[in-house]
Amino acid sequence: MPHVGGANPLLDQFRRGDVPRDLREQAAQGTLVLRPVDQLTLLSWLAGDKDSAVVQAAEATLTRLVPEAVRSALARPETSEEVRRFFAARGVTPGTPAPDGPEADVLPEHAQEDAAADVRPTQLSMLPVVDRMKLAMKGTREQRATLIRDSNKMVALSVLGSPKLSETEIEAFARMANVTEDVLRVIGTTRAYLKHYGVIAALAKNPKTPLAIAMTLVSRLNARDLKVLSVDRNVAEAVRVAARKFLATGAARRR
Repeated sequence: MPHVGGANPLLDQFRRGDVPRDLREQAAQGTLVLRPVDQLTLLSWLAGDKDSAVVQAAEATLTRLVPEAVRSALARPETSEEVRRFFAARGVTPGTPAPDGPEADVLPEHAQEDAAADVRPTQLSMLPVVDRMKLAMKGTREQRATLIRDSNKMVALSVLGSPKLSETEIEAFARMANVTEDVLRVIGTTRAYLKHYGVIAALAKNPKTPLAIAMTLVSRLNARDLKVLSVDRNVAEAVRVAARKFLATGAARRR
């Protein structure tokens, strides 16, 4: 269950300006292994960064892009008009969308990268932040299960930007009480994830889920899960009360 184009939580951090300057500069150098559309989007933002070193790095990376791969990515429906205008101003316009299958990398060196390498989960904490971010997006399932709990928010959110993510993994993350609230908030506000009942139930039952999100999910639970939640002392009292209310009114979701 890959993230929907434009909804990569890692990109959201860059758009909001929540990323330290050193990470912005490394991203501008093309070190993050992103989907082509996401890579072009990020570079278009970083080319207008407030820091001149970041801008210089982004401009240098833009000269290394693979023209045909860029035109193909620009033609994809999830590419924003903002990004298309940015590249049009540089003389690059959409081409023919690539056929179904793996997308061509817009940076040539990414095609040769083996992000998963031979890094064991127990060794991940010793890696620099940017390398952990790379593995979060392109590494193995075991690596993602470790990195989603990383103390660095950028690393943890990079996992949710991985095109390799499955519904099973998202549900497992939603059950975890040792991830940051940022991770649970992103899962709880992403429509693609909330199409799956297992994710909804896991978030509603997780005591670490932000209260506002948990409350919105209670009404979507079936009677069995409402009964469990109504007596669960680990969740907030407001959530238990809401569960009892829906049970009493018979408004439980029929499943």
